[in-house]
Amino acid sequence: MNPKHAPGGLREVLAIALPMVIGNSAFTVMQFCDRLFLAWHSDLAIQAAMPAGLLSFALVCLFTAIAGYSSTFVSQYHGAKEEANSVHAAAQGLIFMLLSTPVLLLMIPLGSRMFAWFGHAPDLVAQEIVYFEWMIYGALPMGLNWTLAGYFTGRGKVHLATAANIVGCVANVALDYAMIFGRFGFSEMGLRGAAVATCASSALTTAILLAAMLRSAPVRALGLRRAFVFQRDLMRRLLYFGYPAGVQILLDVGAFSVFVLMTARLEPAVLTVANVVFSINNLAFSPLMGFGNAAAVLTGQHRGAGNADHARKAGWSSLKLAWIYMAFIGAVFVIFPETLLSLFIREDSIAAATPTFLRTGRHLLYVMTLWGVLDSANIVLMGALKGVGDTKFVMIFISLLSWLLWLPGEMLIFHFNGGILAAWLWMGVFVAVAAFGFAQRWHRGKWRRIHVIH
Repeated sequence: MNPKHAPGGLREVLAIALPMVIGNSAFTVMQFCDRLFLAWHSDLAIQAAMPAGLLSFALVCLFTAIAGYSSTFVSQYHGAKEEANSVHAAAQGLIFMLLSTPVLLLMIPLGSRMFAWFGHAPDLVAQEIVYFEWMIYGALPMGLNWTLAGYFTGRGKVHLATAANIVGCVANVALDYAMIFGRFGFSEMGLRGAAVATCASSALTTAILLAAMLRSAPVRALGLRRAFVFQRDLMRRLLYFGYPAGVQILLDVGAFSVFVLMTARLEPAVLTVANVVFSINNLAFSPLMGFGNAAAVLTGQHRGAGNADHARKAGWSSLKLAWIYMAFIGAVFVIFPETLLSLFIREDSIAAATPTFLRTGRHLLYVMTLWGVLDSANIVLMGALKGVGDTKFVMIFISLLSWLLWLPGEMLIFHFNGGILAAWLWMGVFVAVAAFGFAQRWHRGKWRRIHVIH
């Protein structure tokens, strides 16, 4: 919190959000290049990357989200000027992630069987399993990254976390190019190379952040023996507030994974363009996570300092900035759809050469523009609610909407061959209902009765 900025105002949010947006943009560019290189490599590679990547994240996000929720404790302790407890909170997240590793590895045989259950073609399943297994191996460094980055962002040290993410993303892009296509002495590994590059760059980011944490003033003041110890009460509270956040992400991403797995039975041209548009969607929407993270940090800091009004204002200010950003992105989608889609077209791509590719892709980008503004509200207000500890409402509300409203509708659409456009329009309905619910929850202020650290 900067005393030069009005508490909860646009300038305070922007000071925190801008480095996070830059960091998320670097991560997004990394993902975009990953998908772009895979699309240039083969149609099968780009078709396999999306469902395999989503399924792997769905199976591990419960653990990584619980560990990463330590950032809320860090931000609230920082707001309460209890820096020693900020260190202890981050340490509990790291310990929890390390203890979860054996369970994460058990996800490999479970997830590997799910692709065939959804009726995917054998050659597609073979590629999906390769990518999925390596993404599970990368779950540990990913969870450690979330926790370590949360230690710095929760204390307002966002520039350091951003710099580490940028270094990792640059390394990932270089390794992607080298390992996918067999450059700079590497053998050509295709989809496997993209997965290995992601794991290696994630480990690099973890090493940078861990070294920085060990050198931070609060850790040095405590000493390693006092800083990284298991604390039963703090771990209990991390699990109490963190498990709803983890379950919410698990069920939310799980529902989306089921949706993507259902689309894998579409004709190749439609499947390819859907995965391409999802990749473009990630490029545009991941920076919004910066505003959502900023909302979580600032609402947590103000709540820890005992000022709920400033926390409330910070949530709305974060949403205003997210809408400004989304207005620009929506204009790009509407004005330049063919340009965005053509980036993924190879000369020998059979799927991209069909008229269906550009026509369907253009329509999907238009639909994505319509519900993008509402999804901005979901991302930001979910972050704000998690920052003040209202994780149970977020878990229950979004899970019920996902599994009782959105997915049943999608199943009916695919059963009656409604097509990908109808499926995306129904997704827009789901996003609109969710945005209204989160806005009402934040406005009514029931979260003021929740106390995370005291």
